[in-house]
Amino acid sequence: MSNTNWTHIVVGAGAAGCALAARLSENPDFNVLLIEAGGRGRDPMLAVPMMTAVLMHGTAHVWRFSTSPEPGLSDRSVDLPRGRVLGGSTAINGMVYVRGLPFDYDLWAQQGMPGWSWEALKPLFLRSEGFRGPGGAAADHGTDGPLTVSRRPSPVSPLSDAFVEAGIAAGHPACSDFNAERPEGFGYYHFTIRNGRRESAARAFLSDARRRPNLTIWTGGEVNRLVIRNGRAAGVVLAKGGREQAVETDGEVILCAGAIGSPTLLQRSGIGAPDELAPLGIDPVVDLPEVGQNLHDHVLTRVSHAATKDATLHSLTRIDRAAAAFLQAYLFGKGPMSVFPLESGAYLRGPGADAPNIQSHFLPALTSATVRFNPFAKPANEGPGFMANASVMRPLSRGAVKVTSADPSAAPDIRVNYLADPRDVDTLVDAVEMLRDVFAQNPFDQYRGDELQPGPDVKSRKAIAAWVRETASTVHHLCGSCRMGADEGSVVDPELWVRGVDGLRVADASIFPSIPSTNTAAPSIMVGEKAADLILGEI
Repeated sequence: MSNTNWTHIVVGAGAAGCALAARLSENPDFNVLLIEAGGRGRDPMLAVPMMTAVLMHGTAHVWRFSTSPEPGLSDRSVDLPRGRVLGGSTAINGMVYVRGLPFDYDLWAQQGMPGWSWEALKPLFLRSEGFRGPGGAAADHGTDGPLTVSRRPSPVSPLSDAFVEAGIAAGHPACSDFNAERPEGFGYYHFTIRNGRRESAARAFLSDARRRPNLTIWTGGEVNRLVIRNGRAAGVVLAKGGREQAVETDGEVILCAGAIGSPTLLQRSGIGAPDELAPLGIDPVVDLPEVGQNLHDHVLTRVSHAATKDATLHSLTRIDRAAAAFLQAYLFGKGPMSVFPLESGAYLRGPGADAPNIQSHFLPALTSATVRFNPFAKPANEGPGFMANASVMRPLSRGAVKVTSADPSAAPDIRVNYLADPRDVDTLVDAVEMLRDVFAQNPFDQYRGDELQPGPDVKSRKAIAAWVRETASTVHHLCGSCRMGADEGSVVDPELWVRGVDGLRVADASIFPSIPSTNTAAPSIMVGEKAADLILGEI
């Protein structure tokens, strides 16, 4: 048993956990312990932006979760890799930095949580951000924060420019900055990339903070369960090196383990639905049946074409070129691997929508896994091409995550229920029709080959809907499984306290009542900032 006088134990060093631990350690009266199950992140691949697909398909730095068969996806299972390394999923993700639409957060405020309105949260986004441009008005960005936000002056491929030009030619507006307060149309994304290298939450928030004597970072240790004593979270039980160790605190435990890790940790500790936990040999401690419920995610589909001239990234399927580009990015922060190539994209307003409801990212390749280093591996795509994905910004389908055993090594039962609500299917059908219209515009004339997906034989809305169910997948934005709310049924209250347990908070994407209309890394970092303000404000 550790006898260190920890004031705060933070479980999980992902987007929220890194920001939270760093902010708390700014107070010299605190003694903060940050626990991460993964390693310290010294792998060179973690620094090179183009390695995202390789990392997410690997095993070195990820939890390899997957769903149970999803009825809405023709009973397919979906892989759900989550970051297991300092920085969490920000160490392996696509690095797109966008905050969402203001009314995403105003909706939370209208549900009885005024401290979570856009007006209240925007300063927290700006506080994190060290904006380097280009593009963007000063009022929409912070310049003094630790998290670098930037984009290249020009895209890695002229196809990215063609996508923006074609969107405008199709009648959509130009969007100068997806982080402006009313983003809509076609434009270019910003990324958490500094000088051509990935800026994970660990690199941004912990590089300086880890030098403080009141911040301790433990890696390679997995928290199996919480210590609950007399209705209070008194610490955690940590597994490391084949043995368990209790680590206790007289202060707080804050779970930042993500939309799968946080609810399953609560459930293994007896916090959840008693009738589901008791049969697993878990003694129920707190009757909180919504733990693990409300799980949801952005679901996407892709429209792709062969390319008639090689303006794509297909050359990186040659091993020598891929290796040279990797070294160029790692050593100098230059070249085609120094950016994740979803550089252009769109916020689209589907038929009848009163605000953008479809998000798109364009790729000048057929897959983000185009790069190849293994001479014995088959290339991820057979020829040059390009594609655009499209996701439902505010999906209506909801699922759940549940532990299947008291044993932490047992895989949880994850059912996101993708496309369970037919309105989500309709939105993706709209997206396919809109992207087809964009790709038919003149700026693609010199590049456009045959449509590969859905393919020329998939024409009617009914046929597109069937194809969507056969092919749709995740954007890796799981959230909502420890829902925050003002109602007694919610898992955490607006101050992020877990209901029915003293001294325990959750602060990560699992607390989202509803998913923001965007990539979720920036909103997750904001939750870490918000949690720090809530804790510091109680002193």
